[in-house]
Amino acid sequence: MTEEGETWNRLKVTFPDDIATHSRQQTFYFGQDGLLRRHDYTAEVLNAGPAAHYCSDHKEFGGIMVPTRRRVYPLAEDGTVVRDIELVTIDIDDVVFA
Repeated sequence: MTEEGETWNRLKVTFPDDIATHSRQQTFYFGQDGLLRRHDYTAEVLNAGPAAHYCSDHKEFGGIMVPTRRRVYPLAEDGTVVRDIELVTIDIDDVVFA
């Protein structure tokens, strides 16, 4: 898949019922550097529709790369991202691993 001028590798995952997660089926998209760029899922606990969770501005904290900018957008019925609606906005300034 090509998005935002990059080629992303896609990993579709089906989680077993005994794992607490957004939804059983999720798709993860990784850049050529191995970092997570996008995560598609349906937040079933909220009875919400499908969403695309974008991860960007990766920075290193304690030797671990963390996406410090996260944006979640709804997915239309045809699978396209509806970018004019932000469902979740997260900006991270600092991370400490204990």
